[in-house]
Amino acid sequence: MKLRRLSLAGAAVAGALALAACAPQAPSSEGEGSGAPAEAGDDTLTIATTTDVVNYNPLIGNSRSDYWVTNLMYPHLLSIADDGSKEAALATDWGYVDETTGFYEIRDDFTWSDGEPLTADDVAWTLNAVKQDAPAGTFYGQMGHVESAEAVSPTRVEVTLTEPDTSVIEEIGFWGNIVPQHVFEPAGSVAEFANDGEDGWVSAGPYVLTDVQAGQSYTLERTEQDYPLVEGGTPVPARVVYRVYPDVNTEILALQSGEVDVIANALPPAQVEQLRGTDGIEIAEVPGLGYAHMVYNMDHPDLAKTEVRQALAHAADYETIREVVLQGQADSTGSSPLMPVLSQYHDDSLTEYEFDPELSRSLLEDAGYTADADGMFPVSFRLLYSLQDSVTSQWAQLVKDSAAEAGITIELEGLERNTYLARTDEGDYDIYAGNFAIMDDPVTNFTLSYLPGGAINYTHVDDPELNELVARAAVTPDTDEKVEVMREAAALVHEQVYDNIMYTQNLYMAYSSDWDGFVIKPSELLSVVHAQSVASAYRVSGQ
Repeated sequence: MKLRRLSLAGAAVAGALALAACAPQAPSSEGEGSGAPAEAGDDTLTIATTTDVVNYNPLIGNSRSDYWVTNLMYPHLLSIADDGSKEAALATDWGYVDETTGFYEIRDDFTWSDGEPLTADDVAWTLNAVKQDAPAGTFYGQMGHVESAEAVSPTRVEVTLTEPDTSVIEEIGFWGNIVPQHVFEPAGSVAEFANDGEDGWVSAGPYVLTDVQAGQSYTLERTEQDYPLVEGGTPVPARVVYRVYPDVNTEILALQSGEVDVIANALPPAQVEQLRGTDGIEIAEVPGLGYAHMVYNMDHPDLAKTEVRQALAHAADYETIREVVLQGQADSTGSSPLMPVLSQYHDDSLTEYEFDPELSRSLLEDAGYTADADGMFPVSFRLLYSLQDSVTSQWAQLVKDSAAEAGITIELEGLERNTYLARTDEGDYDIYAGNFAIMDDPVTNFTLSYLPGGAINYTHVDDPELNELVARAAVTPDTDEKVEVMREAAALVHEQVYDNIMYTQNLYMAYSSDWDGFVIKPSELLSVVHAQSVASAYRVSGQ
């Protein structure tokens, strides 16, 4: 078995000002123990997903399938290692010229599928367009301190910042796709451009989308230009097909029957051991860089009270959730957004909220509520979750049951994923339950999650003390000082329950033993279905 993991050290932005981070060259797909690269053939790699594609424009995508499909066409400047550090991809070098000027040096061997070269002009234009047009999504959420970008040579982009920010270059490099200026600019605003393929798609990745059967399948064909991030430059599978299934159980049946070769989404814990012993199926362990959480919408007058949020936090049985629902395949973060995997930042002094219904009752009484004759308090909350997320669907029921022990009524609202995302964006929920696949940079994560205007500030918190801490960390070049500031910020989030971190999950992906050569990257978003891995996969001889 030749499953590989890439874990090269990436560039780090730390230390004195004007320090430029030097990164390794783009990683080779050839790993330890692998032989000569597989030759490109006529095989089709079929991948199962439970979510449909909503946006073909990678600058505004919000579905997992959006991400998986568009990432095969639109490259990222940087990739990621297991501990959240960044690695080379389209960019080979990145860092800072001075405290308000960042830079990327990019490869000169990427070409768009219509024959146009991918240059620093595409990179600079993409950054400027995102900044100007403000498309909804994570990419724009990273651009707060970006003023403008300029291509100073065909392979170098310099980014002018409005103020020092020691995270921004790595974060926009990792989260942002680069799009072809000559295709997107004539279409007008990148926030409104559907990129629906009416005139065909233009790709600089290993594949280009050629056929869409909405709600059913998405077919991508191998591009004719070289893809320099795989050995030999030519993707091995001739085509990649994403097929949409209603749920993970149907996906598993399709994998067992040979209808699909890979399941893109992580397996539910209950299925891992069962499939591990199944002939013809391989299980890959993927490092988790994200967490599951509940957040309490402070626009709700009851949830605006700290004691109510604390009561809810103490009304969830986290250990039972991890043992019963996750079957031991998850770890506590100490109810902290600074997870143990972020070892430099993690603070052991923060401990998990104790499951204590009596404490919850006491907190509600402190907040001015009185229980009725049945022991129930006059508070009721709607908990929103995605029906396609089988794990959250299970623990949401446990949260409802344990909250009832504390006299709190929770009404469950399980929704189809795209409806769930839309309702979340609208703020139409009391409690949001969900997962983030990658929470890699603490300053950026806190900026997006807890600052006013943050793209994923689902609590709708605006705490001046927290705002000041995060802002200070963003401009602090000394790593040790930044760590201390972020630990203060995490302690405040923990105390005020601006976020209730349930666990960080270990992920397991299933694929057919007829295939090999996948390259593991951390998180469900990347796992074994990122562009380099898909392009490197090959059918085992004789299958």
